[in-house]
Amino acid sequence: MTTAPDSAPSTERRIKTAWAWTIGTFFGIGLIGPGPGTWASLAAAALWLGAGRAAHLSTIGQAVATAIAAIAVTLIGIPAASVVERESGREDPGHVVIDEVAGQWFALIACPVEIGHAVLAFALFRLFDIVKPWPARQLEQLHGGLGIMMDDVAAGMYGLAIGLIVQRWW
Repeated sequence: MTTAPDSAPSTERRIKTAWAWTIGTFFGIGLIGPGPGTWASLAAAALWLGAGRAAHLSTIGQAVATAIAAIAVTLIGIPAASVVERESGREDPGHVVIDEVAGQWFALIACPVEIGHAVLAFALFRLFDIVKPWPARQLEQLHGGLGIMMDDVAAGMYGLAIGLIVQRWW
C-alpha cells in the first residue's frame, strides 16, 4: 500500500531535497530556535558587514553588490522555499529563513558598511517583517515560495526606505 506524502504516518521518513533544504534553511540556521528568522537576519547582516569590509568597494559598488545578492537570493529562494514547504507538509514553515536573508539584504542596500547602519537596517527589517504593513501581509497570500519570499522582500524595501530617510537626517 502506498500513502500520499501529505497523509504519510509520522513514523515514515520524508524525503528531503538537499539543495532546497540547504538554501531554504540558510545552511541550517532556520533549524536554530527560538526565533529562527531573527537568527537568519542577524547572520545575513553579519555576512553583509564582513563581506563589505573585505571587499573595500565604493559606496555605489557596495549598493550594487548588495542589490545583486538580494535579487539572486530571492530568485533562488522562491523555488527552494516551495520545495521545503511541500516536503515539510506545512504552509510557510518557520524553518524556511531564506526569505529573511533576502529581506535583510534589501534593507541593507543603501547602507554604508558600518556596524551602526547594519544594526539600524536589522532593526528596521525585523520591525517591518513582524508588523507586515500593506502590502507585505497581502503578499503572504501568494502561492508557495513566492508568498514566503515576497512579504519579506516588501519588509526589506520598507526598511530600505526608512533607513534612507534616517541616513539623510542622521
